[in-house]
Amino acid sequence: MGTFEKREKNGVTWLSATPFEKMEGIVQGFSTRLGGVSTEHLSSMNLSFSRGDQEENVRENFRRIADAIGFTPEDLVFSDQTHTTNIRVVTEADRGKGFTKPLDYTDVDGLITDVPGLVLATFYADCVPLYFVDLIRKAVGLSHSGWRGTVHKIGKITVQAMADQYGSRPEDIVAIIGPSICQDCYEVSEDVILEFQKYYREDCQSELYYRKENGKYQLNLWRANEIVMEEAGILPENIHTTQWCTCCNPELLYSHRASKGKRGNLAAFLGLKRSE
Repeated sequence: MGTFEKREKNGVTWLSATPFEKMEGIVQGFSTRLGGVSTEHLSSMNLSFSRGDQEENVRENFRRIADAIGFTPEDLVFSDQTHTTNIRVVTEADRGKGFTKPLDYTDVDGLITDVPGLVLATFYADCVPLYFVDLIRKAVGLSHSGWRGTVHKIGKITVQAMADQYGSRPEDIVAIIGPSICQDCYEVSEDVILEFQKYYREDCQSELYYRKENGKYQLNLWRANEIVMEEAGILPENIHTTQWCTCCNPELLYSHRASKGKRGNLAAFLGLKRSE
C-alpha cells in the first residue's frame, strides 16, 4: 500500500494518507483536480481564489472536497504562502479565515493547532506538503515547503513550534511528505544547489541532487525533507513519503511545471476531529 491512496466519493477524487487512516480522530487528505466545477485550464477542482477563477466555482469546489473528505468548509483555516518559514499557531479565533472571512495575517507557510474541529489548509502545484500528527499531545501541523522552505528547513521549524506550543516530542510525531514534484521532473539551476550546499551536511549532498551535462541539476525535495524530519528528531519509521509526483500525473494533479503555469491549485487538509 502506498503512502497516499486514491479515494472517491460523489464524483470527487482525492488522495488519502494511509498512515493517518489508521489513527483515531484525524481529518486529512490531498485534493486532485477531479470532481469540481471549474473550467478550461482550471478544470475542475481548483482550490484557489487567486488564479482567475470565478469565486462561486471555487467555493463550490471547497464544498465538494470537504464533503468528500468529511469536514465542514466553514471550519477551514488557510495559509498565506510566500515561501517563508513562518508558522502560525491556529486558535478558535481563526476558524473560517480564508473561506468565510478574510485573512488578517500574511506570510504564513506553516500552520499548527490543537483545536478539534479546525481544518488546516495549504496550497500546491508542485511544492511539498508536510503533514505532522502528534496523537499524544493531540496536535497537528501542516506546512508548505518549496525549495526555499526546504533549504531553510520549515519542517524542522514546524516540529519545534509544536514542541514549544503544545509540548510535542519529535519521537511522538508521525510525519508525511505529500504529493509534489519528484527528482526526475525537478530541474534547477546552480544557484539553488549552492543554497542546499550551504544549509545541508556535506555527507548527504549526493542524496539531494545530481549534475547534468547541460549544467543544470535534478533536485530531490522528497529526500531533502526526509533529512529535515530526521534532523528534527522524528523517528525514521514515522516518516512516510509520497509516491505521487504532481508533474508526472498532470491529468490527476495540477503541476506548475507540466502546465507552464496554466493551472489551478491543489490543497492539503489536516485537522483533529471533534469528539462525538
